[in-house]
Amino acid sequence: MKELFTYSEAELTAIGLSLKVAFICTIVVLPIAIFIGWFLARKHFPGKAFVEGFLHLPLVLPPVTTGYILLVVFGTNGWLGSFFYDWLGIRIAFSFPAAIIAAIVVSFPLVTRSIRLSVELVDKNLEEAAKTLGASGMRVFFTVTLPLALPGVISGAILAFARSLGEFGATISFAGNIEGETQTLPLAIFSTMQVPGLEISTLRLVVVSVILSLLAMIGAEYLNRRIIKRKA
Repeated sequence: MKELFTYSEAELTAIGLSLKVAFICTIVVLPIAIFIGWFLARKHFPGKAFVEGFLHLPLVLPPVTTGYILLVVFGTNGWLGSFFYDWLGIRIAFSFPAAIIAAIVVSFPLVTRSIRLSVELVDKNLEEAAKTLGASGMRVFFTVTLPLALPGVISGAILAFARSLGEFGATISFAGNIEGETQTLPLAIFSTMQVPGLEISTLRLVVVSVILSLLAMIGAEYLNRRIIKRKA
C-alpha cells in the first residue's frame, strides 16, 4: 500500500510538466478563443462554414495526424520551423514549447465552441440597448456580452485545462516522449505500461490523472453554479 503513494522523481516531474503545460495552454488559448468565439457568434461572412470547419478540424482528426501536421509545419525542415531554426537558432519540434503548442491546437476548438455557444445565448437586445445609451462596442463586449457569457468562458477554460492534461497523440508525434522535458502525464503512463514490473508506477500515475481531471470538472461545475446563483 505504501508503494502506491511513493512517487519517483521521474513521476513527479511528469506530473509537474503536465500541470505546467495545462496552465500555459489555458492562459494562451482563452483570450484568443474568446475573440474567435465572439466573432463566429456575432459576425456573418462568406465562407464562415469553411472557417468553422477548419477551426474544429482537430476535434475529428486523429491526434497523431494533428501531431504530424505540426511536425511538418514546425519541424526544422518545415516552412515555419526552418525559419525559427535557421534564423533564430530555436528548435521547436521535440521540445517543451512543442508540447504546449500541441495542447493549444487540440484544446482550442473545444474552448472556442463553448464560448461561441455561450455568446449566441446572450440576448442581442441587451447589447443594442447598451449601444443606444452611448456605450462603445468594446464597452458593450466587456460589460454586457462577456459577463453574460461567463459560464461558457469558464467551461471553456476548464475544458482547455482538462484536455491539455489528457493530450497524448499530438504530443508524442510532435514533442516526443523525452523524460524531464516533454514527457507529460499521459506519456509517462504509456511508457510505464511498456515495461514489465512497473504496474504500480502506472497505477500511481493513472490515479493522479483521474484525480486531476475530476477536480477540474468539479471546479467547473462549482463555478458555473455560483455564477448562475449570482445572476438569479
